[in-house]
Amino acid sequence: MRFLSILGNSFGCSASGERLVSAARDGDLQEAKALLEYNPRLARYSTFGVRNSPLHYSAAQGHDEIVSLLLESGVDINLRNYRGQTALMQACQYGHWEVVQTLILFKANIHKADYLNGGTALHLAALNGHSRCIRLLLADYIPSIPNFCSILRKRSKKDESVSDFDEGALDEVINRPADGGVTALHMAALNGHAEAVHLLLDLGASVSDMTVEDGTTIDLIGAGSTPLHYAACGGNAQCCQLLIARGASLATENANGWTPLMVARSWHRDLLEDILTQRPGGRQRLNPSPYLCLPLMSIVDIARQCGWRSNDSVSMCLDPCVVCLERKCTVAAEGCFHEFCTHCALYLCSTNTTSTVSHGPPGSIACPLCRHGIVSFTKLACTRPISKEMSRTSLSLPFCTCSTEDGQDLNSLEMPFCKPDITCGRLSPLGSFRSLSCRVKLNPGLCLGGSDTSPTRLDNHSLRNQLVRCSTRSSFRRSTSQHEGRRWLCSFNHSLPATGSTC
Repeated sequence: MRFLSILGNSFGCSASGERLVSAARDGDLQEAKALLEYNPRLARYSTFGVRNSPLHYSAAQGHDEIVSLLLESGVDINLRNYRGQTALMQACQYGHWEVVQTLILFKANIHKADYLNGGTALHLAALNGHSRCIRLLLADYIPSIPNFCSILRKRSKKDESVSDFDEGALDEVINRPADGGVTALHMAALNGHAEAVHLLLDLGASVSDMTVEDGTTIDLIGAGSTPLHYAACGGNAQCCQLLIARGASLATENANGWTPLMVARSWHRDLLEDILTQRPGGRQRLNPSPYLCLPLMSIVDIARQCGWRSNDSVSMCLDPCVVCLERKCTVAAEGCFHEFCTHCALYLCSTNTTSTVSHGPPGSIACPLCRHGIVSFTKLACTRPISKEMSRTSLSLPFCTCSTEDGQDLNSLEMPFCKPDITCGRLSPLGSFRSLSCRVKLNPGLCLGGSDTSPTRLDNHSLRNQLVRCSTRSSFRRSTSQHEGRRWLCSFNHSLPATGSTC
């Protein structure tokens, strides 16, 4: 009987987990909140087979509020599915930049690679041409300094010596190869995403990196191909022009002995003949990418330190943000010194698509008030760092068992219906499971419409009768007591290996 009670309770958790998965997929925020208040461990649930988790589903569908809710519930931000994909990878794959922004602010790992092809979140964003996701992924590597472009292009050794910019770290991230030596630039060029190609080139992507023959990929172009070979195969003239302007060689041959022109001919890309025909002459000068955004690193750092979702009302703000008129000003733009809330400054940096502004270097964004070029943001004197968050636990979903105190009979169990008063304690492992000791008090009057009476101990038979007679749905609410909340979290001490999902 004890084993059956354990197993039955685990099926109940599975049903609740499936409800949370559905809520995350469909964007039902209220349902997700209710389920997580009832059982915070459900955030760690994953479906059978492909190992889908609520975090993966909400990220793939672009439900930013549910992603934030799940992260604040303590779920591992780097959960993987059976392919090794994280929620960040799936958000990048489908271009949900709001979700990518939230995951980056929560410090998601951008270096995780897919088990099947070795691709990272950057590869998936480039594959589908999501330029906003690309710049958010690289926010921690692009310094908020006015001379970034000149340093990257080796125009000024003086600037390079003064700056603490780690160019090697950026190069390692942006030129990281997947299986077969394919880089993010290869993927963007093959699929004809000119904006992504332009941004990657401005951030230092190499035009000379070649694919390799590793025996695991099917490459119809051939090993030893450069991004220009891939662009020629894709047939996008603008991608070819961008690569050539940045120094891509027209004469490089791959392992099949093909030049980019020969690749274009083999794939019947006749429109590229003139572009890929070698001609003498200087390189074409390119304007900076409209997706280059220098202030992003500075505002991301401030948001992580001081928060970015303050709900201060206008009536309580003596100096509200001029953009939203809802939050108090927390940051100022360097140069013009206009003040904004962190939330609006983040939005400006994430959505900016302006290549040139007055009185600003390449990559600066225009101030919405004076159009002055903003290179970085600084905290106001009144902006204080948020208190350190409690350590985020890796909650899992083991089989659960509800039992009474040690030595008590399971047939005499107090169970919740409307307003449970739950206290939990650890028990020694039972076989291969860890059990959970719960004392739950029931007030029958709340369910049956009677007066408030003291909790009554019931046997299983009377318990089933009350379930039938109960006319209201059970309402589970998390205790407002911080002490009880800590005991609730501490009782879940069993951890399973990380799992996740794919779409």
